[in-house]
Amino acid sequence: EDVDVKIDEARDLRIDVYRSSGPGGQSVNTTDSAVRITHLPTGLVVIQQDEKSQHKNKAKALRVLRTRLYEAERERLHQERAGARKSMVGSGDRSERIRTYNFPQGRVTDHRINLTLHRLPEILEGEMDELVGALIAEDEAERLASLDG
Repeated sequence: EDVDVKIDEARDLRIDVYRSSGPGGQSVNTTDSAVRITHLPTGLVVIQQDEKSQHKNKAKALRVLRTRLYEAERERLHQERAGARKSMVGSGDRSERIRTYNFPQGRVTDHRINLTLHRLPEILEGEMDELVGALIAEDEAERLASLDG
């Protein structure tokens, strides 16, 4: 999925223009060609002074800023999705178990409703009416309790 980056240049950006530093030839000390763009909502700063032209530096700095904002937004969405995914996946801890099948004792225990049935062979054959009925009754009881409460 693509992340949309919208920048309102009038409100979101502070653009500073100054003289480039370092070796650069005759025009380095006479023209304000370096550009510093600050994205006010995020505090992200991009400085560009590669070109001799202020306009080229500004365009290049805006491209870099858009790219950095895009990457930051993409990373934020990725972290959000990873967090949601992590909350859905259990830890594998034994306390999260739903049902236990004990073959030597021939019993099935549903830990959500604390129901133990000593009819494992029949349940494995498909006779699950008693188990399903108890789950439905528990669900209905929880729904009624949430309506009252």
